[in-house]
Amino acid sequence: MITTDFVPGSPCWLDLGAPDVPAAAAFYGAVFGWQYESMDAGEGMEGGMFRNDGKIVAGLGKLTEEGARSAWMIYYSVTDADATTRAVEEAGGTVRVPPTQLDEWGRMAQYSDPQGGQFAVWQPGTNKGVDQVDEPGSLSWTELYTSDAAAARQFYGSVFGWQFSDMEMPGGGGTYTLITPAGLPEERMHGGLMQLAEADLALAHGRPYWHPVFAVADCDEAVARVTASGGNVQMGPDDAEGVGRLAVCLDPSNADFVVLAPPAG
Repeated sequence: MITTDFVPGSPCWLDLGAPDVPAAAAFYGAVFGWQYESMDAGEGMEGGMFRNDGKIVAGLGKLTEEGARSAWMIYYSVTDADATTRAVEEAGGTVRVPPTQLDEWGRMAQYSDPQGGQFAVWQPGTNKGVDQVDEPGSLSWTELYTSDAAAARQFYGSVFGWQFSDMEMPGGGGTYTLITPAGLPEERMHGGLMQLAEADLALAHGRPYWHPVFAVADCDEAVARVTASGGNVQMGPDDAEGVGRLAVCLDPSNADFVVLAPPAG
């Protein structure tokens, strides 16, 4: 369960790098009912915020990194971005964007884990993170597809102090590792990681990748809006016992995300 108290190591922000900002704003507006609020990002940068019922749920910006794929970036809350950067390097990760002050809002940095999975951190100032989570149309889970689950556990455990617990997937689907912030009970778990063959990570050319899971009231209706708006479905909709009904989706620029409706009752 993700909450907005944003303890260290918990997801607190996410933004999408898109090649066409207006098109992405229209797509996610159609799928989730989000309202896009353009902001003056300065220096010719194009971007803004998504709101759901008036509450900020994500950011959107122009994809500027040459050769990069359109993707969601997930940010985890930290108390000291510089100390986290040192921990990332000591654990074998790579600094993609060094700690950067964003006015009074806070301090951010972006990294790659040793297998190539990209993620980011946010040291809050006046801005703690998104305003809404775990409600229809907002972030409810984060997930890493990786080529080496054991290495991922070691790296992220070292950087964030995350606690891990394993569960077997139904039908012999392998092991799924659940992630909980340091020192918190399992009901505060915020994400998971799953090992896949490199051939199954073609979306990121064989490298691991994180993606967001968005809560929805009705998975099938959400999937219908995805496809009607020019997106695609990689998997599902499927029912997962005790989890809900979910589908892995791609937006028109192939940024991946999951929609999840909780179990009935």
